[in-house]
Parts: sequence; structure tokens; C-alpha cells
Amino acid sequence: MISTDTLKRLEFDKILDTVASYAHCDASHLGALSITPLSARDEIELRLGLVDELRKLTRFGIALKLSEFEDITPQVRAVRPTGAVISPLELQRFIPTLRVMSAISAQLGFRTDVPLLTSQAGSITGFPDLLNPLEHTVNEEGEILDTASRLLADIRGRKKGFTARIKKRLEEIVRERHTAIFLQDDFITQRSGRWVIPVRMDSKGMVPGVVHDVSNSGETAFMEPLEIIGLANELENLVADERAEEIRIVRQICNWIREDAEQILEQFEALVRLDILNCIATLSDKLRSETPVISPTPAILLKSARHPILTLMGKEVVPLDLELAANNRVMVVTGPNTGGKTIAIKSAGLLCVMALCGMPVPALPGTVLPLVESILVDIGDEQSIEESLSTFSAHIFKISSIIEEAGQGALVLLDELGTGTEPGQGAAIACAVLKELQYKGALVVATTHLTEIIGFVQREEGMVNAAMAFDRDKLAPLYRLVVGEPGESHALEIASRYGLPDRVVRFARGMIGTMEADFHSLLRDLKGKRAQLEQALADMAEREEKVAFAERNLVDRRDEAAQLVKDAKEKGLLEAQQIIWKAKREVAALLDEAKREKTKTREAKEKLDQAANELEQALEELHPEENVDPEKVSVGDVLFVKLLNCDATVLAIDTRSGKARVRAGSMEMEVQVNSLLKPKGKEPKKVQKRREKQQAQEQERAEPASTINLLGMRVEEAIGVLEPFLNHAALDRIPEVHIVHGKGTGALMKGVRSYLADHPLVASFRTGERYEGGDGVTVVTLR
Repeated sequence: MISTDTLKRLEFDKILDTVASYAHCDASHLGALSITPLSARDEIELRLGLVDELRKLTRFGIALKLSEFEDITPQVRAVRPTGAVISPLELQRFIPTLRVMSAISAQLGFRTDVPLLTSQAGSITGFPDLLNPLEHTVNEEGEILDTASRLLADIRGRKKGFTARIKKRLEEIVRERHTAIFLQDDFITQRSGRWVIPVRMDSKGMVPGVVHDVSNSGETAFMEPLEIIGLANELENLVADERAEEIRIVRQICNWIREDAEQILEQFEALVRLDILNCIATLSDKLRSETPVISPTPAILLKSARHPILTLMGKEVVPLDLELAANNRVMVVTGPNTGGKTIAIKSAGLLCVMALCGMPVPALPGTVLPLVESILVDIGDEQSIEESLSTFSAHIFKISSIIEEAGQGALVLLDELGTGTEPGQGAAIACAVLKELQYKGALVVATTHLTEIIGFVQREEGMVNAAMAFDRDKLAPLYRLVVGEPGESHALEIASRYGLPDRVVRFARGMIGTMEADFHSLLRDLKGKRAQLEQALADMAEREEKVAFAERNLVDRRDEAAQLVKDAKEKGLLEAQQIIWKAKREVAALLDEAKREKTKTREAKEKLDQAANELEQALEELHPEENVDPEKVSVGDVLFVKLLNCDATVLAIDTRSGKARVRAGSMEMEVQVNSLLKPKGKEPKKVQKRREKQQAQEQERAEPASTINLLGMRVEEAIGVLEPFLNHAALDRIPEVHIVHGKGTGALMKGVRSYLADHPLVASFRTGERYEGGDGVTVVTLR
């Protein structure tokens, strides 16, 4: 049993993270993260064989046809109870999974060169009898398609016909003169699922029909004319028939799934296993791994092995050659700091774990790894403040548990053996530990700096020294393991290279061998050092007090600055208040004077009108009106009409009389074509008042709005309301807003989306999900 702590210390979790990143399904991703070492040799070799066959297909250019698929286990379990039904959106999740199953079945069904894969995936069929109906029943949004059944297609066709008839008749009604005069506008819309027209509230009794809704302003009643109620009722019946047929179709498919539930789950689990194997194969190709030999006897033979994590990081890795066999079960690695000793033993442990999990390893063919029952490691600083353990105590505690668990089927990895205490005693303990582990039959790879351990290993039978190679000329480690000879720490050479003065290095060389004699002198020196340290701590405490005082001073200055800002703001508000009061007093005085001198009111009004006319004339001189060429005027143009003092839409042109019929809001009239001017962006007063009222309502909202309702508006009116809404949403940093425009004829939707396509504040937009309103809603992501 290999503990989770051991796997983490060997960084096997990082390997699994990389494996899981290649998964095509959430279930495969979780399965990859849950990979653990296998205990049986035949299971390991089976997985290695499966991975090898997958890699062989890849080399032939016919990689397994895997793509993104869904975890359908919850849906299958939900539909298993008798009579249970799931939503069309849940049914849609089966489609990608069944498609992948079908592709795998077709790919492996007739191959004879991958027998292991064929046996593993032989049960996968993809359920074509279920996949085909599903593909014709639901789309990616979970909506029932017309192709689900002939009856459904017929019902929807009739439904569209009734809808078209209702809309056509309503369009005729709103254009009839005896009805149009009572309408608030000439559009048609839906309320409570019924088709309605907007009638002025004060005239709702003049239009025969049923009121289904009233506008927020209370000025418009949305009425369903009596003559279309019969058609609308027929349409409602068709809607009910459509819903009943959809439920029947969903129930039928759920019954089919229920009948094959067990087989579906079995094939899905086989698909997940294939996906996990494919993840392992993908990592193996990335690392250029080879399949190792799994040895039932304690033996390790690494041939040009590379640490997989360093390889994935793109670092240049020096290949590692390492051999442990029955005659030499214990290896002690020595060498300089930063020479790669820890990486060497971690590589041995990590590659052994990968092999036990059925993964090829980054090494040359012929690499041998043992079928061990446990891997026991003591790597890193184990100091524990919570348990009051020093580094040495923690190491001894760990080594004690390792000795207790070690046996014939164990691989033991020990880093910096014997350190953390006085070197002589540490070396003695280390030698005793190595001897005990050898006696218990474990494979051991340890690192150390202590020369006493090197001598012991050199003399003991069944133990071998190894060293990390070092370039004496360049004073640089070579990161290459040399088996059979002890290494040196080269501490003095490295210290000299990294800047330690030559005088210090020479003195250190002279001290080698005499340190034991000067131990007690060192203790006396340490007492003096402790006094110096206490003085240094006192100085540090004084400096910390000064820093704390400076911080408090900064806080006071910050509060003072905040008060200054507050005072300035208050002064500005008071000045603004004085200006407002002064203006109010002046206006009141003018009103009083006007009341006292009623005879002068008409004269003052005439003067104001004259001034306004002069101002308007001056503005016209600055911006002279531009006439439009009568021959270029066409139906649908928006031009300025002087008589209406606003822009209007050209509805028809009579070339013989030179007249054109135009419409502004709900008002139509005939004007001379040659009197039309270029548009000035002026709207009818009624539309303008409605927009100003809506803008005022939006400004009064306490919270920033993320939804705007454009139902019942014309395109030009809707754009005018939408522009300030987007501006306010951007200022309020609202990331996503919903625009409700309804489906209707689609004109408002197209106009809104065309406007959004070029808007600088819009990053992207999409049709609303079914639960958000579907095609009747556009969801906008702001920049």
C-alpha cells in the first residue's frame, strides 16, 4: 500500500493533473485524478498493453475517435424508476456520448491488430436505435424538433398557419380607419399568450374585444378583438396538442432508455476507461515514454531515465542511469549540494509509481521497475512546530515508522540521511538504519553528505556507493550519477567559486580535522554571541517602535486629508444651494410682478415669442435647411416635415401630383415632395414624451437595471431607449444585460441586434437560453 503522503512527496499528483487535462469528459477527468498504483502484475501489464495499442494506432495516424462527451450517469439513474421522465435538455446530453460510442464501435469493430482494445471496447455499440431518434427529437438547446414525429410536425404547421392568419387579420384591423383612431399605436403584440392591439384606455369601449393587459403608464389597454377570439382559441388548442405530443415523445424515449439502462451504464463506463487510457497514452507520447519491464523480484534498472515533471516543464534533463539488484539492495548517493541527488531518488520513486499505475515511463526500452507493495520516503524538512518536533526529531520519527513498515516488498527513499544532529552520532544512527533496512530485505536509495556513512557502505557487502558527477575544472555539477564510487561534497571549492574569500577558504582547509578539539571553545564563543544577539534584538525592538509611530502618524495625516476633502465637498454643496435659492427668489419675483401687471403679460409674451423666433432664425442661419432631391425620395426614407416639425417615414409617393404620404408616430398626412428636408433627428412629441418618461423612471431606480423591456416599441423608438440604458449599464459596471424585445415579426429583434453589432460598448451578444426567454431575449456582454 502506497500512502497518499508518499505520492504527494514524489509529486505524482502533478502527473495526474497533466493526465486529467487530456480527458474528454468530467467522469474521465475525475477518473484520471483517482489513478492509484495497482497491486497485481497482470493488471499492470494489461493496462500497459492497452496504452501501447493506443499509441500504436496513433503512430499509424488513426488515433482513437474521441471527442467531448457528457457524463450521462445521473440522467440514466434519474430515468430508471418506472414512469420517470427527464427534460429534453437532459435527453440532449445523451447525443454526444452515444455518437462517440458509435464512432469507437465503428473504428474498433473490425480491427484484429489491437486485441486488447477490442476486448476492452467490444461491448460498446453506441445504441444506434436510441441515437437516431434522439438526433431527430432534440437540438443542442434541448428543444423538441419538428422531425420528432409526423403528428408534431403537422400540429406545428397548422399552428403556424393559424398564427399567420391571426397576425394578418390584426394588421388589417389596425389599418382600418374606424379602429385606428382609437389605437395608441399601430403595432400588434402578445399578452398572456393572446394576440392583442394597443387601444387608448379612454377608448377601450369603442373597440369590441377582451382586455388582457394594461401598460405600466395606465394609458394603453392591450385588447384582443372579438373577431379573432375564435382563431385564437383554435390556436390555444393546437398549443395544447403540441405540448401533449411533446410529452408523449419524451416519455417514449425515456422508456427506451429505461429498457437499456444497465447496458448504457456498462458501455459508458467502458468509454470512460478508454478515455482514461487515451489520456495516459497522450502523456506517454508527450514524454516519449517506453513500456517498462515489471519485475516480480526486488530490482531497479533505469536506463537514461528522465524526471517527467522537469521534462514537461521544458527543462533540459540529464538522463539518469541507476541499478539495484538482489546482490546490492542498498545505494547511498553522495555529491555536492545542488548536484541533483534529491532529483535522482525522486525520479526513481516517481517512475516506480508510474509503472505500478500502468503508465509507460520516460526512459529507454529495457528499463526494469519492481512490483513493490509499498514505497516509503523521507524527503524534505519534516520540522513540526505544532508537535514541538525539531528537524532531527521529525526525521527520526519518520525513519522509525519506515523501519517498522519496511520488508521484502518495499522501496525506501531517504534524503540527507544522518543530518540534523552532531555529525558523528548522526552518521552512526544512519549506518544502523541502513543495516536494519538491508536486513529486512528492502530496496534502499539514500543521499548523504557524511563521509563516515560512505566508509561504512564501502565496507559492507550488499551495499554500494554512488556519486553525482562534478566538473573540477569548472567547479560545476554534471547531474550525472556514477555508480560504484563515493562522491565528495566539494564544499570548499563551491564556496570559493561563489565568492568566499581565499583567506577564509585556506583557514577552513586548515581547520579540517581539528574541529572536535575546539568544540568547547566554540561553546564559550557562543555565550558571547548570545549577548550580542540580545542587544541586537533590543535594537530591533526600538526600531519597530519607531516604525509603528511613523505608521500612526501616516494614519493621522490620512484622516486629516479625508476631512479636508469632506469640508471642500460640503462648501461646494452649500454654494450650489445658495445659487438655487437665488434663482428661486428671482423667479418668484418675476411671477409676482406678472400678477401685479396683468396688462403687460401679453406684451411680455410677445417679446418672448419674438426673441424665440429670432433665436430660431439665427440657429437656422448657422445650420441652413438642406432640401432633398424629389427624384431621390423613396418609400421608407425618414425625412423632416416642416408642418409636423419632426422627422417622418415616407409611406407612399404619388409622382403625378408630386405628393407623398408620411407617418410620424400614429399620425399620417400628405405633403409636397419638394417640401421634404433632410432628417434632423426630431421625434413626434408623443414619442418624445414617452421616452423622457421612461428615462426618468429608469433614473429613479435605486439599483442599476440589468434588464430592459422594449416590447411594443418601434425600432427607432427602441433604439432611442436602448442607447442610454447601455450607457448607464456600462457606467454601473454591469457585465451582462438582458434586452426583452419579443419574437413578433422579428423586425424589432433584427433592428436591435443590428444596432448592437456595431456598438462600441458591446463585447458580444447571444440569443437567450430557454429559461431566459429564448428568441424573445438578447443577452449582451458589455466591455
